[in-house]
Amino acid sequence: MKFTFFGHAAGYLETGSDKFIFDPFLTGNPKASVPAAQVSPTYILLTHGHGDHVGDSVAISKRTGAPVITTFELANWLEAQGAKTVAMNHGGWCKFSFGRVRFTIAFHSSSALEDGGRPLYLGEAAGVVLETEGKTIYHAGDTALFSDMRLIGEEAPIDLALLPIGEHFTMGPKDAARAVEFLGAKRVVPIHYGTFPPLVGDPQEFARLAKGKGAEVHVLQPGESLEF
Repeated sequence: MKFTFFGHAAGYLETGSDKFIFDPFLTGNPKASVPAAQVSPTYILLTHGHGDHVGDSVAISKRTGAPVITTFELANWLEAQGAKTVAMNHGGWCKFSFGRVRFTIAFHSSSALEDGGRPLYLGEAAGVVLETEGKTIYHAGDTALFSDMRLIGEEAPIDLALLPIGEHFTMGPKDAARAVEFLGAKRVVPIHYGTFPPLVGDPQEFARLAKGKGAEVHVLQPGESLEF
């Protein structure tokens, strides 16, 4: 199984039979390692409605037929724009041919800007847990630290966790290191830092603070991959 970091919160997971893209913000992403036209996932996993996460979801879905698996309100909004969707919500598992998915809580907001700059409420933000081919991957989305991350880690051993460290809008390196401890993940990749000026979280500081908490920390540059 191979995970490639595309920059910001976007990542690409390749398994023996499927390809998954998380939060595909590529067009307009100054850190993106690949243009949206070059990715052809079989599934799109989306944590919340902010533009730096929704990104190219609709365009990719229209071009490839890949469904966007996301929360209910966000799925309805994307479907109205022509995307193929699977609407879920927090808590329960949904089974697929590749395995199963569930959405967890995340302490953040979820909205889009309509014409005129008015915010459109798109349900609650989420993290996503993907189980496929005997592995568990957790993308925390945008979130503050919360103690129930322990419950996520207790559900099943997490083989790879993707954690925001940027500060300002999400948890920073210190809280993300606590999240590593709570989750008990085997491997962690820091995300959502350095893309824009407010995202000042330092991945090397995170790696230092997370040392000794049981996980391998992999600081990936956009375009770099991890096999596990």
